[in-house]
Amino acid sequence: MKTIRQILDKKGRGAFTVTSDSSVFDALKLMAEKNIGAVIVADYDNVVGIMSERDYARKVILHGKASKDTPVKEIMTEKVLYVTPENTTDECMALMADKRIRHLPVLETGKLIGVISISDIVNAIIEEDKYIIEQLENYITGGR
Repeated sequence: MKTIRQILDKKGRGAFTVTSDSSVFDALKLMAEKNIGAVIVADYDNVVGIMSERDYARKVILHGKASKDTPVKEIMTEKVLYVTPENTTDECMALMADKRIRHLPVLETGKLIGVISISDIVNAIIEEDKYIIEQLENYITGGR
């Protein structure tokens, strides 16, 4: 079973962040430029929230707010669930499914080192399953 550290070693570390005082428009612009579905909200290197496309759709558009005039802190999700590099793909998948979230910040000793998305987890699980199937096929066929 893969750990989050193994996924980050392959994917790369780091995360795209905005401050809580950034405008929602600027956060959306960053998300579009980087082709990502969420940004971490960090003030003075401390994770204080996460803003996703879902937050935008439900808390700006539906409330008639203007994205250029709305600070991220008004719509971000403040209770940020996170994982550590030692967590497994199964643990992350269970947490994401249970809480219906698509992105998890990865913190190591309290410091943001990356973000894991649901597609990162699914791809890792598929890769693991493919390897197991190949090994079973080799065992069954005697390595032919």
